[in-house]
Amino acid sequence: MTRQLSRVARLICRSGYTSAVAIAAALVVGAPAMTARAQSGVTLNGGERGAALLGSTLAGIGTTGRVLTIAAHPDDEDTPVIAWLARGRHVETAYLSLTRGDGGQNLIGNELGEPLGAIRTQELLAARRIDGGRQFFSRAYDFGFSKNAEETYQHWPKDSILGDVVRVVRAFRPQVIVAFFSGTPRDGHGHHQVSGLLAREAYDLAGDTVRFPVKDFGLPWTPQKFYRSARQAPDSATLRVNTGAYDPLLGRSFYEIAAESRSQHKSQGFGVLQRKGVMWAYLSREASRVGPSDPRREQSLFDGIDTTWTPLRAGVPTAVAPVLDSALAAVAAMRTRYRADDPSQLVLPLSEALRQFRVVRNALGNGPALLIGDGLGRAAQVRARPAQQADPALFDAITLTVQRTELALVQAAGIAVEATAPQATFPVREAEKVDVNDSLPVTVTVFNRGRSAVRVGAVLIQGLGPRANERGTVDVAPDSAVSLRRYAVAFTPNSPWWRQQGRQGNDWFLMPIDARDEVQRESDIATEVEVGLAIDGTNASVRVPVVYRYADPVKGDQQVPVAAVPGITVNLGSVVEYIRAGVPVDRAVSVRVQSAYPHEVSVRVRLDLPKGLLADSIQRIRTLPAGGSAVVTFRLRGTLTEGAHQLLAAAFHENVPSMRGVYPITYDHITPMRLYGTSAMSFSAVSVKLPPRARVGYITGVADAGMEALRQLDIPVEKLEPSLLGSTDLSRFTSIVVGPRAYEANEELVRQNARLLAYANRGGTLVVQYGAQDMSRFPVTPYPLQWTRPAARVTLEQAPVTVLQPTNPLLTTPNRIGDRDWAGWVQERATYMPSTIDRRYTPLLSMHDPDEPANTGALLVAPVGRGRYVYVTLALFRQLPAGVPGAARLLANLVNGQAPASATPPVP
Repeated sequence: MTRQLSRVARLICRSGYTSAVAIAAALVVGAPAMTARAQSGVTLNGGERGAALLGSTLAGIGTTGRVLTIAAHPDDEDTPVIAWLARGRHVETAYLSLTRGDGGQNLIGNELGEPLGAIRTQELLAARRIDGGRQFFSRAYDFGFSKNAEETYQHWPKDSILGDVVRVVRAFRPQVIVAFFSGTPRDGHGHHQVSGLLAREAYDLAGDTVRFPVKDFGLPWTPQKFYRSARQAPDSATLRVNTGAYDPLLGRSFYEIAAESRSQHKSQGFGVLQRKGVMWAYLSREASRVGPSDPRREQSLFDGIDTTWTPLRAGVPTAVAPVLDSALAAVAAMRTRYRADDPSQLVLPLSEALRQFRVVRNALGNGPALLIGDGLGRAAQVRARPAQQADPALFDAITLTVQRTELALVQAAGIAVEATAPQATFPVREAEKVDVNDSLPVTVTVFNRGRSAVRVGAVLIQGLGPRANERGTVDVAPDSAVSLRRYAVAFTPNSPWWRQQGRQGNDWFLMPIDARDEVQRESDIATEVEVGLAIDGTNASVRVPVVYRYADPVKGDQQVPVAAVPGITVNLGSVVEYIRAGVPVDRAVSVRVQSAYPHEVSVRVRLDLPKGLLADSIQRIRTLPAGGSAVVTFRLRGTLTEGAHQLLAAAFHENVPSMRGVYPITYDHITPMRLYGTSAMSFSAVSVKLPPRARVGYITGVADAGMEALRQLDIPVEKLEPSLLGSTDLSRFTSIVVGPRAYEANEELVRQNARLLAYANRGGTLVVQYGAQDMSRFPVTPYPLQWTRPAARVTLEQAPVTVLQPTNPLLTTPNRIGDRDWAGWVQERATYMPSTIDRRYTPLLSMHDPDEPANTGALLVAPVGRGRYVYVTLALFRQLPAGVPGAARLLANLVNGQAPASATPPVP
């Protein structure tokens, strides 16, 4: 049995499901339902609809400019610049983020690592829907804060990441590249610096087919200009633009739009005000192949670059050049005649213009060869180059013009499409042969809210073509709707495409990336419907996601994207748990089994236990209703030797084992996701002594695993609510712990901090974990501490640690902290360390990164009355979820205290 489960686990990992232990967040038992609103409808410019969307789209038809902006992480982008370009100048604008932000911190939940990268990916896509930009990524994994480019290149293979940037430049073909960082040490983060360096190298080298051959990197492209953001040094700018300009059609300025976009980065706490009025963005031209030689004479980002059809017209075949001129003239006339209250008058001219633009596109032959992968980022290849191939810039321009005209036609005709299913998930099929009754029924409704008749043609769901009885056409009269039944099927689960092959080292793939943008890549694995339409005899199509729709009593209309999932999934309650080594274990382990089948199923749940543990039952059998779940609890007893031990769980349905765990990520501001991993957990068995008579009060912080770690170590702990501190008797606690960044996340805690200091003054131990980069803005520490900006960090997890006070009780009682306790740390040692420390604090540790002075701000203790105050910037918030043994032993020491000798009665 053990060998069978282990073999299945290895197969699952190899087939694209990362080990659950590698996911730095729990595959939680009883995970919440996915309720975030899905994005539906056909849009180019974010969430605008109706008159605003149609007017904005019309204004952009015929514009051919492209700008690629580049930085390192989600939230690094300059959203005012992106919004001003995309929404204000109708320029195709993209942001290339080298990473998905996996190594950052999380202010809205406990997800870290890869799950946090998934959240921040969706936050970027939410931002782009608002500001109108497109989104690209390289393969680079965010391994955490880096102090310089040299350190970053130790983790990222430079040639591989530069190759990714070149691929994106060649695929997107921008005239202008804007780097948001300088490429110098003043960027303050090694990732930032590298993004600035690689942006310039890609500008210089994207046309070099010797270093970057066409067969591996796509057709060469030579951008015309290179700028850097001068937002941190406006005096160095050669160009400034007013992103606060007001757009009456949209009813907002571009800066207001950008602020809403920026505020989607909620996991990083980057909400900003939507300010009105003049708001300048500053750019500095660093290189140019066109335009005035003196960059300060420029009036526009595109000086010297014509972003209309004029420079491209020479490449249009003579026979169709008049057709192009006619269509462009017709669009120009439509802009002057456009009436927001009656868009129907544009249906006929838009229909004719779309036909004409398509004639031009067809006359150009096939488009340029595209660098493609196999859909999973592996072995890149190039499509066979056609005998007649259009100029890439010309083909890009006509393709974009056709897309925008088609969108305008659909909007002017008043067409809306909805695709709904009776449930949010459906099971993937193991067999290739699928019966209609074995699929998910989908209702596709086409609404005609315009004044012209519309004909519905093919209605296709991804993965299936039309069946014999689904062919044909149907007319939809004005002010009416038609509903059609289709069926969805899938053979692989819907999950983020970039996780399907797992991660190797500090990049996502060892092979080249697929250089399509993120929306295109997500569309490949989404459950979507494409509806073919005939509007005034001209073909158009609308693509929308299939959603499960319901009314929430508070939130109202909720639309959940329908996803294909494994038929049976198995979730354990934790990814990593501490256990005291050599001490008898009596612990419950819960397994949540979920069925996606539309009928009742029977499952057998079994555990593969590490040596030293026994369960109260070999297996449990449960009958799951259609789409139902059950939580199966096993009680484990025994002892474990010191070290890491793995437990596997499997559910057998019809004698086929399932060991896939699903981790849903649901927040209201992003599209919900499901991550998959092997249904495994790790026990970190630690030799640890417990503080006698301990009773810990715990105020949870951000992404905080401390309270659960104490429970797993059998240290009594009770959660404290900041709002109730004034009425809680704190004297019953031997120590009180404040979690990481808790003061930043909870204003009530700041107001109640005097109660905590009074507790320490009476003899209690108050342990405060690290705060924001400038904790001095919260008057909460008993004695002054000051921070530089950026605050000091020790980012090398193997950095040597020097004990300054080897006899201090925090390092000796009840566990003597030694060299072995600093082994196995992950990502970093300490973060946001104070630089100036009041003499009443005693530093206990010293550490530093290479070539930097020693920093003593990792662990401080100070007397407060009869008690003590402990300030901890050690990155326990990363070590505890990873089960690092030394972090558990140190935590037990930190909470070793005694109850205050006396207490002031609680405030009634």
